[in-house]
Amino acid sequence: MRIRQALTCVTVLSFAALLGACGTTKPAATAPDQPSAQPSPQKAVPPQPGKPVAAAPGAKMHPLDDPNSALSKCSVYYEFDKSDVASEYRGLVEAHARYLRDNANARVTVEGNCDERGSREYNVALGQRRAEGVKKAMQLLGARDQQIEAVSFGEEKPKSNGHDEAAWSQNRRSDINYTRRP
Repeated sequence: MRIRQALTCVTVLSFAALLGACGTTKPAATAPDQPSAQPSPQKAVPPQPGKPVAAAPGAKMHPLDDPNSALSKCSVYYEFDKSDVASEYRGLVEAHARYLRDNANARVTVEGNCDERGSREYNVALGQRRAEGVKKAMQLLGARDQQIEAVSFGEEKPKSNGHDEAAWSQNRRSDINYTRRP
């Protein structure tokens, strides 16, 4: 049943995108003895994975695209040199775990990241502990092992390029990225 709902939603959204792309120009006038010119049909561009899609009026937005949903937040931040999930992020992890539990076809990659301080080897190991901690919490809350991949990028994917505490605090994180959505 969920597949049917998802296909219906994609169809409605594609139709809405097609209508939004249509111009409002009037067709050129033709002489009475000439056949009317038919505009060539436009192909709907399918929504791209990971990109929010505007919902048609009255259509329900996917929870991963809804900015009012708990699932719209996908980053867990850490204190310096820590890898435990702070209590303020447990609700976020729980919301994603519930979504994974309820959607067996969904898959995520949890990407552990660090700030620039520390050696490359140390940061890769710390990033992996951070990603594994989020994965383990999700599994304890009902997500399946095969739905979650934990990887570390160490200091290689900074969110902020600064060299101060404000920038470093943005780079000490685990990002939950959906690789497959139901």
